[in-house]
Amino acid sequence: MDLLPPLNAFSVFLAIASAGFVFLLLSLIFGEIFDHLGGGLDHDMDHGGPGFFSTRTLSAFITAFGAVGAIGIHYGLSPLVSSIAGVITGFVIASMVYVFARFLYGQQASSEMRAEDLVGQIGRVVVAIPAGGIGQIRCRMGEELVDKIARAREPEAIPENTAVRVEEVLGETVIVKKH
Repeated sequence: MDLLPPLNAFSVFLAIASAGFVFLLLSLIFGEIFDHLGGGLDHDMDHGGPGFFSTRTLSAFITAFGAVGAIGIHYGLSPLVSSIAGVITGFVIASMVYVFARFLYGQQASSEMRAEDLVGQIGRVVVAIPAGGIGQIRCRMGEELVDKIARAREPEAIPENTAVRVEEVLGETVIVKKH
């Protein structure tokens, strides 16, 4: 009644490689869902990209460890030497996955614009700014046009279509000066 064949080192390494590969496929299909369920072993380091202990990196390590271990056993190496070769290769492969993932994360574009980014920008008055009053300016931030409520730094009116420089940001209002 032997349901399971006897375990040998080759079978163990192959099972480890298979488990790592299945986990890698699941993490690629379902995204980083395992990172969120796992209690945060490895966060994205304040939005700086995936960390070294992300599910994809760990599953790449496990897959490489098992595969190289199985190859080592197949070519007659001892389980200890196969394990050492598997750890070294797993670390190299996981490092490559980590570096590539960080590279891809760094290539993502962000449409986030902070108010501080407006300071120093040149804009054009689209609604005249009366002396002591408010008007509206339009600046180009990258590929985006941004309209902001504006006040003049000096107590003089700034007519429509005048070029201005943003000097300061106060909440949703910008303080401008003629350019």
